[in-house]
Amino acid sequence: MKVLSINQLPLIRNRFDAQCYNFVRYLSQNSSDDYQFLQKSNMPTYYFQKSLPRLPIPKIEKTLERYLAAQRPLLSDEEYKFTEAACTKFVKSGGWELQAMIKEKDKVNKHTSYISEPWFTMYLKDRSPLPVNYNPLLLMKHDTRPEYNDQAIRASNVIISSMRFMKSLNDNILVPEIFHMDASKTDTDAFRSKIMKFPSFIATYVAYYYKAYPLDMVQYEGLFAGTRVPKRDKDVIERFKNVKHVLVMKDGHFYAVEVLDENGNIRSPEFIFSQIKYLMSMNVPENEDPIAALTTQNRRLWAAARNHLVSLSSKNADSMKLIDSALFCLNLDNTTIDENNPVPSIRNFLFDECKNRWYDKSLSVIVDKSGTTGINFEHSWGDGVAVLRYFNEIYKDMQNKPFVTPKTEYVQGVESTVRMIKFDIDAQAKSDIDAAITAHKEVINSIDMNFLKYSKLNKVQCKKYKVSPDSIMQLSFQLGYYKQYKKFVATYESCSTSAFRHGRTETMRPCTNETKAFIEAIEGKSRPSNKELREMIDKCSTKHFQLTKEAAMGQGFDRHLFALKTAAERIRIIDDFDLFKDPAYTRINQNILSTSTLTSNGLLAGGFGPVVKNGYGIGYNISDELLGCVVSNYKSETNGKEYVDLLEQSYDDLVNVIQAK
Repeated sequence: MKVLSINQLPLIRNRFDAQCYNFVRYLSQNSSDDYQFLQKSNMPTYYFQKSLPRLPIPKIEKTLERYLAAQRPLLSDEEYKFTEAACTKFVKSGGWELQAMIKEKDKVNKHTSYISEPWFTMYLKDRSPLPVNYNPLLLMKHDTRPEYNDQAIRASNVIISSMRFMKSLNDNILVPEIFHMDASKTDTDAFRSKIMKFPSFIATYVAYYYKAYPLDMVQYEGLFAGTRVPKRDKDVIERFKNVKHVLVMKDGHFYAVEVLDENGNIRSPEFIFSQIKYLMSMNVPENEDPIAALTTQNRRLWAAARNHLVSLSSKNADSMKLIDSALFCLNLDNTTIDENNPVPSIRNFLFDECKNRWYDKSLSVIVDKSGTTGINFEHSWGDGVAVLRYFNEIYKDMQNKPFVTPKTEYVQGVESTVRMIKFDIDAQAKSDIDAAITAHKEVINSIDMNFLKYSKLNKVQCKKYKVSPDSIMQLSFQLGYYKQYKKFVATYESCSTSAFRHGRTETMRPCTNETKAFIEAIEGKSRPSNKELREMIDKCSTKHFQLTKEAAMGQGFDRHLFALKTAAERIRIIDDFDLFKDPAYTRINQNILSTSTLTSNGLLAGGFGPVVKNGYGIGYNISDELLGCVVSNYKSETNGKEYVDLLEQSYDDLVNVIQAK
C-alpha cells in the first residue's frame, strides 16, 4: 500500500475543497497527534463567543434597592436612614447622568462589557504587592500512585499536559467551556455537532434551549506566554507569540527550557523528562542575588528597580524578555508537604516564598520535593474560570494519561535546550533585592493561616438534608464571626459573570436580614426549637439562592456602583454625591469576610490573603467527603485560630439543627 506523504498534499489540494483538504492533511499526520493535543473537539473552541449575550447594565433604581438591602443588616436605624437619604439624593442629583455615560460608552464598545475596562484599570493601578493582596492559590491533590509524585516525573507531566492543553486551545480544538445542567446529554460530540448546524452568531441561544450555557472564553488567551509588567502608576499586561520555552525556577535561578521544537511540536516525553533531570542535576548553589524577590515589592518600587536592572546591560534586557515571554513558570521547590498539617505548604505556595517565584507571570505551577503541585496566578488578567478549567484538565490528564512514568529513560542531547538566564547585578540592584526580601518577610510574618477540615457534613449529606452547601458554608462564616465579635460585617462572595461576553465577577453579599435573624435567634437567650431554626435556615438558603442568581445574571449592585463611581471620578464630580462619601459605602467595600470557592475533584485546598487588615481571607470548598477552608488573617488585628475554632462550633450548631428529627 502506498503511504501518502505530506509533500504530496499540494497536488491533492485542487481535487478537494478546503475543508476536505484540511481533513486529509490531518489524517496524514502521524499518530503523535494523540500526544500533541489534549482534546480534539469537533466544535471550535470559540464557536459561541460571537453569540454570547452582553453583560447587562442594571436599572439604577434596582441597584440602589439591592444596595440598601445589603446595608440593612450592617447598619443602625440612624445610619440606615442617612444611607437611604443618600441613595434618594443620588437619583435626583446626577445619578442618571452617570448611568447615561456608562450606557453610551457601552453602546460603542459592543465587543466587551461595561465593567471590563474599569476592572482591569482597578487591578493595574493598585500599587500594592501582588503576593498576599492579589495572587491566589489552587493546591492540587497528589497522584494516587506514589511513584508518580517524584518531583521530576510530576514536573515533566505538568509541562506535557500544560502544552497539550495550550496547543488544543491555540488550534481552536479545545472543547468550548459550557455550564451543563445535564452533562450526559450536552457534553457530547453529538450535541456539539447538532449545535454547529446553526450559525455561530445564534449558537448560544440554541444551546440555552437544551439547558447548556456557554461561557466567555476570552480570558483563556491570557493563560500562556503572558506577564504583568510593573510601571510607575499603572502596570501593563504583555503577551507574546511564537514562544517555545517555559521558565523553570530552582534555588532562585532562572532557566529557559525549550519544550517545543522548531515546528512548535511538544518534544517527546523522554526529552522533557531528561531536560528536567539535567536541570536538577546541575546542583547550582542558591542564588545570592535572587531578583525574583523584587516581584514581591510595592509595584512602584518594583517598576523603578526593574528599569534600573534592565538599563544595566543588553544581557539583562534579553534575560528579562525571556522571563516575560515564557509560556508559563514552573517552580521547583525544595520543600515537602506534611499531610497532617498542610498549612506551611499552603503558605509557601501562596505567598511565603520570595526567592523562587516570579509573581508577575500569568501562570506559575509549583512542584515541591514530595510532588505536591499548586497553581499561583496573577489575578488582573483573569478570574477563576479559565484557571480552574486548566487546573482540572491537567490534573485529569496527569492522572489518566501520564506520558512520563517511572520507567521513562534519560536521553542524551538535551543540554543545549536548557539555558540558565543570568543578570548583571550592581550595588543598587543588590540593595533593591535586599530591601524587597526584608519588606516581604515583614509582611508574611504578620500573617497567620489556619486550616479546617470538617467531616461531619459534606455535599452528599447536604443533598440528603435538602440544604444548599454554599448557603450553609456562608451561614457558618457569619455565625463564627458573630460568636467572636458579636456583630455583623461586610462579606464578599465572588460570583462569576462569565455567562456574558467579557464578564468578570460580581459580588454576592451573604450577610442578609435572614442570616442576621437566624444568628441572633440561635445565639440568643431564648433559643427557638430546632424546627423553627430549620425554617429560618431554609429562608437563609432561599435568599442566598436569589442573590447568587442575581449576581450570576449581572444583576448585583457592586460592579454597577463601581462603574458609576468610576464615571464620576473620570469627570471629577465624585464629591457631588453623598452616596460615595457615606461611611457606610466605605465600610461595605472593606470586606471583613472575603470568601471564594472553587469546585474540583482535583482540588486539595485553595487560598488567598486577607483583603483588609482587620479581616479574614477564606478560601473554601465543599466535597463529597467533607467541608474545608483555609483562613488567613493579620495576627495583630484578628485571632484566626480562635475564629476557626468558633467556625467548627458553628458547623456543629448547624448540623445539630439540620439533622434533628
